[in-house]
Amino acid sequence: MPERHDQAAGSQRSAGDPATASHRRAHTRARDLERYAGLFAERTRVMRSSAMRDLMEITARPDVISLAGGLPDTSTFPPETFAAQMTRIAQESAAEALQYGPTEGFDRTKGCIREVMVAEGMDPDPDDIIVTTGGQQAIDLVAKTFVDPGDVVICEGPTYPGVVPVLCSYQAETIQVGIDDDGMRVDELDEVLDRLAAGGRRPKFIYSVPSFQNPAGVTLSAERRRRLVEIAREREVLVIEDNPYGLLRYEEAQALDPLYKLDGGDYVIYVGTLSKILSPGIRLGWLCAPPPVMEKIVLGKQATDLCTSTLTQYFVAEYFAEGRWREYVSDLIGIYRDRRDTMLDALDQHFPGQATWTRPGGGLFVWATLPDYLDTTDLLAKALRREVAFVPGAAAYLDGSGTNAMRLNFSGSKPEEIREGIRRIGQVIAEQVELFETITGEHRAVTHSPLASPGSGPASGSAADARTAAGPGDVVPFRKRGE
Repeated sequence: MPERHDQAAGSQRSAGDPATASHRRAHTRARDLERYAGLFAERTRVMRSSAMRDLMEITARPDVISLAGGLPDTSTFPPETFAAQMTRIAQESAAEALQYGPTEGFDRTKGCIREVMVAEGMDPDPDDIIVTTGGQQAIDLVAKTFVDPGDVVICEGPTYPGVVPVLCSYQAETIQVGIDDDGMRVDELDEVLDRLAAGGRRPKFIYSVPSFQNPAGVTLSAERRRRLVEIAREREVLVIEDNPYGLLRYEEAQALDPLYKLDGGDYVIYVGTLSKILSPGIRLGWLCAPPPVMEKIVLGKQATDLCTSTLTQYFVAEYFAEGRWREYVSDLIGIYRDRRDTMLDALDQHFPGQATWTRPGGGLFVWATLPDYLDTTDLLAKALRREVAFVPGAAAYLDGSGTNAMRLNFSGSKPEEIREGIRRIGQVIAEQVELFETITGEHRAVTHSPLASPGSGPASGSAADARTAAGPGDVVPFRKRGE
């Protein structure tokens, strides 16, 4: 009897129990790894981890200033509003909100999505919309629907780091087209398509973030938007328009028409999300596609998760019913504009003259480029020792490019955090530049655009007077507000 009691007690040990940890470690021995390795699918050989996910555990620490994730500031959402909406759902719709829902999403949810799209000049048919578990699932469903191993997919270079593991997982042959201050180089795209056609190939789709691009922050010009839609029609190639940031515009310039509006929904498949204008935690995105494509997308989602969270959809419906979502977005624009300006000012002050960076008119990111002898993956390790993080540029490429670039996020940090974080990164860069120049006797300044090849033109922004970070080399003690 005592023996049985001990066994029962052992089965209830927590994951943090030393004995449990020892058991898990035992499965990482070489012989065990070989046993599992023979079972893995071939595609696992080319799977890549998400750079942002890899950093989450580190950046969640309160003493680390994270300029890495694409995090909106969810502290701006009124807690009393959240409480009132969830209370209303609990009192009036608890049974329904806790039940399964239709794979395509509820009609009320689609009505909320249409409000967001109408705000940018689009008017989709509700039947062309499927509600997804975040925009990331929408991208994954597109790849699942279209991509066989070895199929060609075209995207921007740099591209959204989150699409990289998706394309790798489906074993796509990805070709990246360069971008500049006006977005994707559609002339270069034309050349790529010509080369593919000459070899009897065409891409399954072209993936683009045309408005305030992640990671570069640039926007595809009106002329290039029209030409991209023309290319899609002329060559019968699909374009996936990923538009998380279109409403987060910080300048007075007129908003540009989305590709989906210009095309009418024939060759452009539209991906949207509420993560940046409401909350990433609710995991609600969507996809707009023509009926033949939608039929396959629905089958793919059924096999993935049956339906998007019913509770989440009820929350979104309650929130939009209040009619204040655009007011909240307006508040976010004011907050994020100030933080962008803070980051640009800090870059001017603390980054050395050898660095350049973009000056985004909206969105959440700045893309900085350093001299080609610096590797930002190595710099990240040094920066983490000073308790600051960013995303290395290589995460936005599939061919090993971008090693001397970095993505910097300004939406998720307070202004004082941004200033201190940029100061610390600037110190690390300046020290490595000084070390290189001391060893080699060379002085190389970046004179080209942070998005173009060397020698192609002026920078979008730079510390041309070669200012380096001020202050001592140690880390200034820092704690986030409220701690």
